[in-house]
Amino acid sequence: MVTPELSQAGRLRSVPLITLHLTERCNSRCVSCDYWRHGRDDLTLESVSRLLPSLHELGTRAVLISGGEPLLHAQWAQIAQLLREQRLQLWLLTSGLSLAKHAARAAELFQSITVSLDGTDRRMYAAIRGLDAFDKVCAGIRAARRSGSLLSARVTVQRSNYNALPAFVTLARELGVQQVSFLAADVRNSHAFGRTNDINAGIALQASDLPRFEETLRRMEQEHAEAFRSGFIAESPAKLHRLLEYYRALCGLGPFPAVRCNAPEFSAVLEATGRVSPCFFIAGPSAPVASDFEAALNSEAMLTLRRDIRAGRRPECATCVCSLWRDVSHVSRLSLGDHRP
Repeated sequence: MVTPELSQAGRLRSVPLITLHLTERCNSRCVSCDYWRHGRDDLTLESVSRLLPSLHELGTRAVLISGGEPLLHAQWAQIAQLLREQRLQLWLLTSGLSLAKHAARAAELFQSITVSLDGTDRRMYAAIRGLDAFDKVCAGIRAARRSGSLLSARVTVQRSNYNALPAFVTLARELGVQQVSFLAADVRNSHAFGRTNDINAGIALQASDLPRFEETLRRMEQEHAEAFRSGFIAESPAKLHRLLEYYRALCGLGPFPAVRCNAPEFSAVLEATGRVSPCFFIAGPSAPVASDFEAALNSEAMLTLRRDIRAGRRPECATCVCSLWRDVSHVSRLSLGDHRP
């Protein structure tokens, strides 16, 4: 069925949400990502400025600022200010390593901030993020909270931290964030994380971990029932159980959980290289945008790509860890629960 946001030819007529990868560079050393090894490209202030007419024509209302680590970009604040002047809602996704330094300015510019927090202590954080920076990230979260930011924490659930899910909820409460969300670790998609090497086999849960993970989820549902009811935990218990289904599937013990996603019908990604992609996990045509973002979104290559996605012909979709479905006629504001990578 044709949605209100699409023409009969499949052209996007409105794109309420845009993700901008300001930079490929990163100051984390995550075991699941290779951007920190080779990322070099940055979006420029001028290139973002050239987007503005297209964003106006497309009815864009919200912009997710991501990377790499966006706070490494020398002009991140100028870019955010430029977008705010267009009355766009801004959402920052950050590792938090530089957040304490920039907390006051970030609070002024971003309606919400999501911090990746994959450990509950220094040892766990360093094993996953590659740096002894747990205390620094926690300090950044507290500084942003004092500055009045609306904060959420996002946890990528993997073998080094799956048993600590209840402890993440407790930590999130202590840090004063408004919400915590949980996402499975993607181990099938090289594009999404700039991977140039095989993914570390130690990231995904193994068959021997699954009974303990199931018990962890059960314990979490009991110990943090109020957090589920209030929405402090972004996902429902049933949705968190999909993480278990995902890891079971990776172990060959069942099918991957069904994916329902229409993100490419109401959003798009502009990468630091200038490439436009339909979502975080599927690469768009290799040619960078020149000056007309709308034309790039509706090029023949992108139209074909979105048709393939809608028809279920893209293998990335079958194993996606971050499916997102929205009524495209009502995508009007940022939500802390929309934990995109």
